[in-house]
Amino acid sequence: MPENRNVWTVPLEGGGWGNHFEGSKRVMDRGPKKDAVKNAGRDRARKHQVEHIIQKADGTIGERNSYGGDSPRRRG
Repeated sequence: MPENRNVWTVPLEGGGWGNHFEGSKRVMDRGPKKDAVKNAGRDRARKHQVEHIIQKADGTIGERNSYGGDSPRRRG
């Protein structure tokens, strides 16, 4: 199990989308539609309680979601 490695949803070179853990080149989920792959990535991030980073088609980060490991909010 990857320890605290975030899940990335990225555009693939040959077309389509894929998910991989941060620091790994192995694509775990792949598909032609971003929404389906993004949903699978979100499920993996929730399971491992890490962040899910979703890239846009141009490779820039479009969205980040955290599913665990956040520090509790403190009173201001």
